[in-house]
Amino acid sequence: MAQRFALMIVPADVSDPREDYSGTFTEVDVQAPALSVGEFSSQRGDGVFESIGVVDGHPNEVEAHVQRLAHSAQLCDLPEPNLVQWRQAVAVAAARIPDGEGVVKLILSRGVEHGPAPTAWAMASPAPDHSAVRRTGVRVVTLDRGYDLGAAERAPWLLLGAKTLSYAVNMAALREAHRRGADDAVFVTRDGFVLEAPTASLIIRRGDEFLTPAPSGGILHGTTQLSVFEHLESRGLRTGYATLTSSDLATADAAWLVSSVRLAVAITAVDGAPLASDPALTDELNAFLLSPR
Repeated sequence: MAQRFALMIVPADVSDPREDYSGTFTEVDVQAPALSVGEFSSQRGDGVFESIGVVDGHPNEVEAHVQRLAHSAQLCDLPEPNLVQWRQAVAVAAARIPDGEGVVKLILSRGVEHGPAPTAWAMASPAPDHSAVRRTGVRVVTLDRGYDLGAAERAPWLLLGAKTLSYAVNMAALREAHRRGADDAVFVTRDGFVLEAPTASLIIRRGDEFLTPAPSGGILHGTTQLSVFEHLESRGLRTGYATLTSSDLATADAAWLVSSVRLAVAITAVDGAPLASDPALTDELNAFLLSPR
């Protein structure tokens, strides 16, 4: 059985020309202290991360994830990551999960005040068993995100398009969903437009077209959503980005939350009202997402 694994990374400059970065990786005991008490990732959530799904030792969507890591770092004014180094770190970590499903998490932090910066590491671990929820789906509630659709463009310092370590709001939204008798949440802007779930992208089917909220609204551009769209397009189906309302979600012909580890789960109810689902297509999507890509 795969065990948890941690790898500290000495971040290389983006202009570093070397081909082998193994000398910048140090394996550490996942139970042992490895970060300073002054580390900004734990004190302030000041950093960015990515979670990469692994199937039988193969990490999926690596390029999309490291590119998004770089984008998040840019939005947060962190040093530009050396993507060759990060790809190699992913490969080393994923090799520790040779069987079954797993996850590799990449973290890039601002480091410590007046100390070496940034701090970086990778962690690998077996993934939770999501097979049941992939079959049964999730009930969601819509929750006010507290800003309007134009906030990301008007206030870039809110970092709405970055995947940061500041996940307290996301976790609070999941707890609120559970308090309301649901399994998950979908964030909605103050002016009534749907965004994303706390840890997943949203896809709806309207007729023969599959749509997702446009990332210009300050949401993450989902790596799994991109893969799902590529698969659907290969079948000749139409996909697109749109400004979607709460009503569009509630009246969709089907809808899914998609993410790198849980993969595709059907939404079976929105704010207590049943929503149609397509079990055969959900199974097809998960079979695709469990394949190497």
